[in-house]
Amino acid sequence: MAADAPTIIASSIGFDRGPRGPYDWKAGPIFAYAAERARAVSRPRICFITTAVGDDPVLRAAIQSAFTGSPFDVSILALFPMPSFEDTAAHLRAQDVIWVGGGSTANLLAVWRAHGLPDLLHECWDAGVVLGGVSAGSLCWHTGGTTDSFGPTLVPITDCLGFLPWSNCPHYDSEDQRRPLYHRLVADGTLAEGYATDDGAAVVYDGTALDEVVTDRDGAAAYHVAAGPGGAIEKALPVRRLR
Repeated sequence: MAADAPTIIASSIGFDRGPRGPYDWKAGPIFAYAAERARAVSRPRICFITTAVGDDPVLRAAIQSAFTGSPFDVSILALFPMPSFEDTAAHLRAQDVIWVGGGSTANLLAVWRAHGLPDLLHECWDAGVVLGGVSAGSLCWHTGGTTDSFGPTLVPITDCLGFLPWSNCPHYDSEDQRRPLYHRLVADGTLAEGYATDDGAAVVYDGTALDEVVTDRDGAAAYHVAAGPGGAIEKALPVRRLR
């Protein structure tokens, strides 16, 4: 089936982390939520796109392992050194959920544009495939945001896909540079008004309008940030805890 309306889940949420190292992952509740939004009733098809980390094979193995024993039909689209599916378009169109991982937003955009993915992903979104992602996979759907694509000092990025007319700021509570830079960039007009997510929170769009905020942990929040007469105006949004 397909989502009732074009849906994007822009998040600072991903996998639940276990005690046995950085890639000891289990699928978190955000993925079941994405499948629910897609109205996928059995064996939801979810394709991960790992371009933002250069299709790191260790990360790809961790994703597959995280879904062991789950009801999901998991695939991974890699673009290095060449696309991992002979017919990328047909594969993506057949998904219930397309989930984009974190990493370099700038590199992700450059590679996607070289392969014609923006138009294809927009087509999937229009057709009811739920699009989502974390960090770079959250930023990419918006007009722009804050990025560490060019080094440890955060800078603005203003040439994202623009499926959504808002800016975006992930990791709002966990990286010291994020909140003050985002406030400044929205206040001075470098970035459009938009939405910021703490780690553990996701903003969910029905079409291009905010539908709800969901979290996978207590205390995580999301915010609307807009320019005001004295600087940025930040408003906390209602949240719903996923179980």
